[in-house]
Amino acid sequence: MIRLPMMAALVATLFTAPSAQARDNENEAVTHFTLDNGMEVVVVEDHRAPVVQQMVWYRAGSADEPKGSSGVAHFLEHLLFKATDKLESGEFSATVAANGGRDNAFTSYDYTAYFQRVAADRLGLMMEMEADRMKNIRLTPENIETERDVILEERNQRTENNPAALFSEQLNAAQYLNHRYGVPIIGWKHEMEELDLEDALSFYELYYSPNNAILVVSGDVMPEDVRELAEATYGQIPANPELPERLRTAEPPQIAERRLIYKDARVAQPYVRRSYLAQERDSGAQEGAAALLLLSELLGGGTTSYLAEKLQFDEQIANYTGAFYKADTLDDTTFDVVVLPVPGVSLQQAEEALDEVLVQFMEAGVDPEHLERLKAQLRADQIYARDDADRVANRYGSALAIGLTVQDVQDWPDVLQAVTAEDIMQAARTLFDKRASVTGWLMKEDAQ
Repeated sequence: MIRLPMMAALVATLFTAPSAQARDNENEAVTHFTLDNGMEVVVVEDHRAPVVQQMVWYRAGSADEPKGSSGVAHFLEHLLFKATDKLESGEFSATVAANGGRDNAFTSYDYTAYFQRVAADRLGLMMEMEADRMKNIRLTPENIETERDVILEERNQRTENNPAALFSEQLNAAQYLNHRYGVPIIGWKHEMEELDLEDALSFYELYYSPNNAILVVSGDVMPEDVRELAEATYGQIPANPELPERLRTAEPPQIAERRLIYKDARVAQPYVRRSYLAQERDSGAQEGAAALLLLSELLGGGTTSYLAEKLQFDEQIANYTGAFYKADTLDDTTFDVVVLPVPGVSLQQAEEALDEVLVQFMEAGVDPEHLERLKAQLRADQIYARDDADRVANRYGSALAIGLTVQDVQDWPDVLQAVTAEDIMQAARTLFDKRASVTGWLMKEDAQ
């Protein structure tokens, strides 16, 4: 299954009324309501083409897995394409394709999502099938054995055969000593090999229920029609009264810098990566995350960024530099910086140059013109994103799945625009503490 980056956000909350029309946000028409069984529904209207995208998001990802069963969330994602009470194995996707659509699913740390993109008049059929597999999946020992082999082969292709992926796993594990973000979404191989029918059904029965799900429908639809269809399909499924509160094991305060070296004969491009613990994007208090997002763009968002200017062009010691901030998580996230040195420059030299440039940035501060250009680019990207039903549905669904609200999504563009240079520098002063970081070197087996 594909896995999409964790990019999120949302739009106008409902409170006690059964439905509410969100305030118009630059022509984005959003309606948000909740079914009697607790399933949230977000409808984003776009009548320019007769197509629709349906997404169902479950507030259950790899970080919600029980210890010892890593990979079960992703394993179950695969298994939901097997048989149900009404459909034979593979019939779900075959039906979508026969109706001219496409479908898939993906798993993240904080959620699992399923989607179909079809002609608007096929939405009812998609809802019937998706509601069916929410509670009526039919698994066999043969399904388990076959699909377990599939996910193990996926891990072989994406991780075991990729030294950069193995390095990333080790760095994440060093960053998160106690939180499940330190466990790979696909799972540790030795635990994946032991996943069984009981593991899959236990996760399914606990988390796959309407009161733990969000339905996002974007495209050529009317909210009243979506409500009627949703009530006739998902609305007939009882809520799970045993759904647990979403609690995570907290990470202890990091008080010491951590370092690791990963060597592999297959490494073609050695590089330095440093990961800092950072705050996530919080509902009603998005300003800190907005400052960190802009900081990442200023530092490493392309060839005009500060790191690129200093290390790639001025000093010419790096082929590539980058900075990345994962804002949209339920719990504390990370802010990463990467330097790929040119041949002849050691990783030690690259790391020392990175440290020096970060000091220079803290002394120089934010270039006001660069900041305004970035804000303009972000605003343009947000406007263009409304033309993509997939991005629209992902923005709302992923945000609701991590505790944000519809109002937070609508506010996010303005929050970004309100960030000042001082906000960014304050975020940087808080962030760049090596005691809350992990520095990793990826290098060839025989390198010194």
